[in-house]
Amino acid sequence: MTMQRLLNPELVTVLKRLRLGGILPTLAERLSLYEKQNLPYQDVLLLLLQDEILRRDSGAAARRAQQAGLSPDMVMVRWDKTARVTYDQRMLLEACSLRFVADHRNLTILGPVGVGKTFLAQAVSHLCCEAGYNVRFSRADDLLRSLRQSRMDNSREALMIALTTVDVLVLDDFALEPMGRDESHDIYQLFVERNGRFTTIVTSNRDTSEWIATFDDALLAQSAVDRFINNAFDLVIEGESYRPRLKPQLDALSPPPPAPVPKTPTPLRRKSPPRR
Repeated sequence: MTMQRLLNPELVTVLKRLRLGGILPTLAERLSLYEKQNLPYQDVLLLLLQDEILRRDSGAAARRAQQAGLSPDMVMVRWDKTARVTYDQRMLLEACSLRFVADHRNLTILGPVGVGKTFLAQAVSHLCCEAGYNVRFSRADDLLRSLRQSRMDNSREALMIALTTVDVLVLDDFALEPMGRDESHDIYQLFVERNGRFTTIVTSNRDTSEWIATFDDALLAQSAVDRFINNAFDLVIEGESYRPRLKPQLDALSPPPPAPVPKTPTPLRRKSPPRR
């Protein structure tokens, strides 16, 4: 007989009606423990409600991370501290504290190809999701492509509102190549409207001093970049490529499954803004 079968069926029904069914798997065990320790019932109730709060918070954080487009593998606990890269440890701890997000500051993660910029940007983004912030992660070229498409289907205003008001916007691989007139204007608008109101995280292979040259309009570039970099913390990473550490390896203790692994459902992506 399982623990759950020992519970009063009416109690199970009531908990489900109240959307508290998540505590059922551990409820009997919790009750048994507190009976053995002869503790007050209010302590039992407190623990059960705390369990439910943790479960809901965890579920909400997972949904925010999925909607943000984050990889579930790129989390801070999986960052390989033995990687042959160098960076300011204090700056990384400051980023992980999320104080810069609460203060509406920006963050740049700079360095050559492969040193782990995207990994750390996503790891910090996961922390933001756990802390209750809404995040949107996108490669810079994908974002510019979406904005270009929005001009053709008259959805730019809705998309720009979404981009300028999300708590944390992450632009990955920014300034890889020159931008056209419309693209330069889009980045200018994003940087200016978000500055001091929300947080923007940018990863780039180029130093911030080189960003201006990628804009079509030098005046727009100076105005946008000056605002951004003077409200941003800089995390600079140097060293060898981090990517070989992410290369899949055969696990000697885990043989291949006896049958081919079926396709898993594709996670839901962030919905596109409605057409105007």
